[in-house]
Amino acid sequence: MPRLPRSESLIALFPPSRRRYTLQLPARSLTLGERTLLMGILNVTPDSFSEQGRYFDRQAAVARGLEIEREGADLLDIGGESTRPGATPVDAQEEMDRVLPVIEALRRKGLCIPISIDTYKAAVAGRALAAGAEIVNDVSGLRYDKRMGAVVREHRAGVVLMHLRGTPRTMQTLPRVQRIIPAIQRGLLAAVERARKAGIARRRIILDPGIGFGKDASQNYEILRELPRLARLGFPLLVGPSRKSFLEKTASNLVGGAFERRKEELLTLLTAVAGVAAILHGAHLVRVHDVREMAAAARVADRILR
Repeated sequence: MPRLPRSESLIALFPPSRRRYTLQLPARSLTLGERTLLMGILNVTPDSFSEQGRYFDRQAAVARGLEIEREGADLLDIGGESTRPGATPVDAQEEMDRVLPVIEALRRKGLCIPISIDTYKAAVAGRALAAGAEIVNDVSGLRYDKRMGAVVREHRAGVVLMHLRGTPRTMQTLPRVQRIIPAIQRGLLAAVERARKAGIARRRIILDPGIGFGKDASQNYEILRELPRLARLGFPLLVGPSRKSFLEKTASNLVGGAFERRKEELLTLLTAVAGVAAILHGAHLVRVHDVREMAAAARVADRILR
């Protein structure tokens, strides 16, 4: 008769259900862990890797933001500077010129869900929070702009602290880290320490392991598999696998020449699969472009968890 696995093996196969948290925002709070929350992506840039400038037009961006809410997003993440590999940085004024009119128009038109501003610049974050954003999504984990922590604290905003090796321009040229999970753990704990020193309360913090940001394809899959280890850091987790190159590489290898003909369909499907894997391993929020499809997949994953 086969032997049963040891208890620690069972825990590895079937990680415990998500811990529940309350995320405190300036004027409301969100419960994290009862069900998966979706963060819809709106890139107001001419060079985003995914939309390829589709929503650089202000009216198109506002229309898409309202559509993202209708499709089932719980939060809307607006960015005015691309962080794709090799992207050219823009100055704070240009970034503000892109995002502030969109945030203001969305609030005028009755967008109800919280807005997150995807920026690492304190000046941009401060103006966006004053215009109606409630969360700062900082890919640098408060590393690039030393004033960012104070801005988040002063506005009593939520903050997403992401793990990023190097910068968007250098992250794919850095030497490979052999043990990526411990490196992410150290980086996220350092980001938390920066936040706490700035006076940001624990209940306002979300952690993001930064899929694709200075990690290779195998390491991105390792992050999805090892999320329970990151959950032990004691903060809610956001995961952003949407249309990332590691999924594109997998699809291209599997279907060959048919990939380009079915690229959008396949990337939407594989994003949903990666999102479900993240949810089943402890993610509280999933950041995606294709909200409608991910919403359906997330509901199935949530049922499995329950």
